[in-house]
Amino acid sequence: MIAAQPVFADGAQTGEQIYRQSCARCHGSRGEGVTDEYAKPLIGDRPLADLTKVIAETMPEDEPQKCVGDDAAKVAAYIYDAFYSKAAQARSSPPRLELARLTVRQFRESVADLIGSFREPGRWDGERGLSAEYFNSKHFRGDKRVLQRRDAAVDFHFDTASPVAEQIDAAEFCIRWEGAVLALETGDYTFNVKTENGVRLWVNDRSRPLIDAWVRSGSDIDHRETLRLIGGRAYPLKLEFFKSKDDKTTTTASIALMWKPPKRIEEPIPDRQLSPHRVPPVFVVETPFPPDDRSTGYERGSSVSKAWDQAVTYAAIEAADYIATHLQELAGTSDDAADRAERVREFCRRFAERAFRKPLTDEQRVFFVDRHFEQPANANAVNAAVKKVVLLVLKSPRFLYRAFEGGGYGAADRLALTLWDSLPDAALTGAAASGQLAGPSQAVGQADRMVGDLRTRAKLREFLHQWLKIDQVDELRKDDTLFPEFNDTIASDLRTSLDLFLDDVVSSDTADFRQLFLADYLYLNGRLSALYGGNLPADAPFQKVSLDAGQRAGIVSHPFLMARFAYHATSSPIHRGVFVVRSLLGRQLRPPPEAVAPLSPELHPDMTTRERVTLQTSPAACASCHSMINPLGFPLEHYDALGRYRNDERGRPIDDAGAYQTLAGPKVDVHGARELAVFLAGSEETHAAFVEQLFHYMVKQPVRAFGADRPEQLRRFFTENGFHIRRLLVEIAAVSACESVPASVAAK
Repeated sequence: MIAAQPVFADGAQTGEQIYRQSCARCHGSRGEGVTDEYAKPLIGDRPLADLTKVIAETMPEDEPQKCVGDDAAKVAAYIYDAFYSKAAQARSSPPRLELARLTVRQFRESVADLIGSFREPGRWDGERGLSAEYFNSKHFRGDKRVLQRRDAAVDFHFDTASPVAEQIDAAEFCIRWEGAVLALETGDYTFNVKTENGVRLWVNDRSRPLIDAWVRSGSDIDHRETLRLIGGRAYPLKLEFFKSKDDKTTTTASIALMWKPPKRIEEPIPDRQLSPHRVPPVFVVETPFPPDDRSTGYERGSSVSKAWDQAVTYAAIEAADYIATHLQELAGTSDDAADRAERVREFCRRFAERAFRKPLTDEQRVFFVDRHFEQPANANAVNAAVKKVVLLVLKSPRFLYRAFEGGGYGAADRLALTLWDSLPDAALTGAAASGQLAGPSQAVGQADRMVGDLRTRAKLREFLHQWLKIDQVDELRKDDTLFPEFNDTIASDLRTSLDLFLDDVVSSDTADFRQLFLADYLYLNGRLSALYGGNLPADAPFQKVSLDAGQRAGIVSHPFLMARFAYHATSSPIHRGVFVVRSLLGRQLRPPPEAVAPLSPELHPDMTTRERVTLQTSPAACASCHSMINPLGFPLEHYDALGRYRNDERGRPIDDAGAYQTLAGPKVDVHGARELAVFLAGSEETHAAFVEQLFHYMVKQPVRAFGADRPEQLRRFFTENGFHIRRLLVEIAAVSACESVPASVAAK
C-alpha cells in the first residue's frame, strides 16, 4: 500500500507528514487513489488497530515492516481520521437531503389512505375473533336467530350434530360471521373456505363475494381465491354458511376459514388476526410496479424510468375507476341529488388538498378541480370530471415528489412518511393548520400518538425482517434424508415463531432492544416443541416457552435464523458470521474475489464443520474478511442446520470459541451464543448500527444528511432512554420532521 521512502528513522514526524512524504504519491493527498495499482480509495470500516497492524506488517511494499511502532500508529491514525473512517468520509463529502419520488410502498400506502380518508375510520382494539350469529333456518331471518356470540376462529366440524343443542335443528341451519381480518405483511393472500355445504365469503368488498359457493357443484370442499392486501391494515370480512335438509349429497356440516399468507403455508386464520368490529374497505393498487433501488440497503425513490411512469399512470387510472364506482359513498351524495355536482366538486377539492398535503391556492384549485366541472352537470359529465381530477392529481409532482419543507405542513408530511409511508391524517393536518407543528416537542407529541398505529407496526416489522435478512426468503428447505422431520409446515411455524417473538419485544412496555438478544424464551406450538424442546402437547397453539438460558439467546440463536443461515445439510459458520458482521454490527465486507463452493463433508469425513471452514478460508485472499467472519460464526456451532441445539458433531464436542476485534480497540473473546449475545446487546457498535439502519429504512435518507454528529446523538438518545425501540422511532420521526433543530428531545 505505502510507497517506500526512508523517512521514519527519527520518529519525530506527525502521521500527516509521514503520509504526505511517503504515501500520497500513490494513494493521493486524500486517499483517493492515483496510480493504477492503487486506484481504489482508502476508505473502509476496519478498526484502527487493524489498520495499524496492516501498515506495520506490510508497508512500505518494497521494505515491509520498516514503518512500525509509533510511526505505523501515527500514519494509521492520520489515515483513519482524515479520510478512511465513516465519520471522515462524511466530513469530506457530506450527504445531502435530496428530493425523492414516492417509493412503490409509499405510493400504494398513500393512495390507500387518500381514498380511505373519505370513509369512517375502523376500529382495532384488544377484542379478537369474529362476531357470530346462529340461525335455526337456512335463511338469515331475524326471528330465526337464536344465538349471538364471538367465535375465536372459524374451524368447526359439526358432523351430524347441531351447532347449538336444543335450539337449532341439526338438519338445517345457517351461520354468519362478521368482522375484520388483519394483514401483517403486504402481498398476495389466498383464502380458502373448506366446507361440504353452501358458503359465501366477502373480503375487502361488501358488495361482491370473493368466494361464492352458495350453490354447490361437484364434490370439491376447497373454495380458494386470491387477493392482494397491504400490510398493517384491517379489512372487512363476512362469511355466510348454511346447511340444508334439501341437500341430498351430504348429511354432515363443517366449515374452516383458512388462508395462505405471503411466505407461509395454508392454515386457519388465527384469532390474533381477527376482530369482531366492522371496518371500511381499503383500496389496494393492483398495478405492478418496477422495484425500487435498494443499492444503499434501503428502498429509495431515486430514479424515474419509463416503466415507473407508466405504472403510475395505470395505477392512477385504476384509482380513478374505483373512485367513480364508489363516488356516492366517498362524496356523500346520490345520483339524483340536486346538489350532486357541487358535492362532487367539493370532494375533488378535498381530494387534491389531501394528496398535496396542504391547502390549494386559488390557481391550483382552478387548474386541478374547477375547470373540469365547466361542462353541464349531468351524471356522465360529473363522472368524467372526477376521473380527470384524480388522474391529474395522482400524476402531479406535488403528489409524487417529496421535498423537505420546514415546519407546519412540511413537518406533518415528514412525520407521516417516516412512520406510515403515507399521508398525514386529519389530526396531523389540523395540527399543521393551527400552528401546532412548529417545533420538535410538538413533532414528538404527534409521533408518540402515531407510533402505536397498525401502519407503524407493519413498517417496523418489515424493517426487522430486512435487518435480519429474512425479507427475501420465500422458502426454507433441508435435506430430506438427514432431516425427514423438517417440512414446509415447520418452516412456516418457525417464521411465525420469530414474528411473535419480535412483536412481543417491540410491543412490551420496555420495548428493550437488548431483549432481542438476551431473551431465553421462544414462541413454540406443539409441532415446534417436538423439535426444539418445551414439552408441549402435539396440538398446542403458539405460546411463550422459557428454555435453558445457556442454549437460547434471542435472535442470536433463534431456530429460524439458525436454519436460514445454514446449508441444506450442515450448519454454516460463514453465513452466520456474515449475518452478525453485516446486520448486527453494521460492518462492511468486500464481495469475495470468486464464488467458492463449500467443502463437502464427505471429502473430509473426520473433520467438523469448524475445521472444514478453517481449512477452506485459510488462503491469504480469504483471511482479510474471514478473520472477522469466522470467529463470529463459530460461537453458533452448537446449532445444526435446523437450528436445534447440539453438544457434539460427528461424535466430537463442539468448539464454540470465538472472538471479535472491536472498532474501539479491545479484542473480545466469546464462547457460545449466550456470551456472543451478551456482547452484542452491550456493544456500542451494535447500538449504532441498529440506529443507523432503522433511520435509513424509516426516513429513506442518509442519517448524516441531518448533521455529521446525528448518528452519535441518536445512539446516545437510545442509550439514555433504556434502548426503548418505540421511543427511538419517535425521536427519528421528530428529527426527520424538524431537521434544523437538535435531536435529544425527550419522548413522552
